Amino acid sequence: MTPFLLKIIDCGYFVCKRFIPLRTYRYAVCGGGNLVLDTILYFLCFHFVLEKQNLDLSVVVLSGHIASLFLVFPITFCIGFALNRFIVFPESNLTIQTQFFRYFIAGMVSLLVSYLCLKFFVDVVGFYPTPSRILTTVISVLFSYMMQTKFSFKIQKTDSPSDL
Repeated sequence: MTPFLLKIIDCGYFVCKRFIPLRTYRYAVCGGGNLVLDTILYFLCFHFVLEKQNLDLSVVVLSGHIASLFLVFPITFCIGFALNRFIVFPESNLTIQTQFFRYFIAGMVSLLVSYLCLKFFVDVVGFYPTPSRILTTVISVLFSYMMQTKFSFKIQKTDSPSDL
């Protein structure tokens, strides 16, 4: 499956080859695809699953736009991890457990950033939920890119005789 996806993803790289590295291109394509999926799922969840209503969990009541964020997150989180692990950063020499743990931490911080931004845009500023989610995602993507390249899938250099 990975070679097939790489062929599809890399077929458009010739357009950007002079401007960005292959890894950044792959991150943008995978992240962009996951963003589209996230936006579609968020829209469907908010409008059709929750029908723009609050979600009463007995302990806490979540507004529809916040509940949709939390319902969609696990799906796009898992897909995002798989794409980053196997497509964007396959050369990372960290164990899958370490990568997943770090990706989870970055994902939780990103979810917190998304939550705070969404609360601000919808509840304070009064924007519509779906465009607010898109704007929130742009902010979150910038943060996530730095976390994934520098933390979650960091390539650790090993000392080899040729390096000495």
